Amino acid sequence: MTGIPAASGPPIVVALPAEIDVVNADQVYDQLRAPFAAGAVTVIADLTATTFCDSRGIDRIITAWSKAEAAGCQLRLAVSPGGEVATLMELLGIGEALTLYPSIDEAAR
Repeated sequence: MTGIPAASGPPIVVALPAEIDVVNADQVYDQLRAPFAAGAVTVIADLTATTFCDSRGIDRIITAWSKAEAAGCQLRLAVSPGGEVATLMELLGIGEALTLYPSIDEAAR
């Protein structure tokens, strides 16, 4: 299903945990998808305090982003520059597929 959702409004910020791994990756996915299910058009994934993210966490974040895009919504990632998560995302080329924002304020613009 594609198209722009009927509801709109300011971006919803979802603060993610300090560590995202196989234990909580599905919960993170659910946290990111819930605002869209409630009608949000733009969600900001706040990874600025996240210091570790394994491959399962990256997979679930990318899946949430892909589903948001398919629904005409936006999932924006706020990632502290120079941190381990930003470095990992750069190494994996995630920044080439979607924009990484250095702060929540930048992501909200």
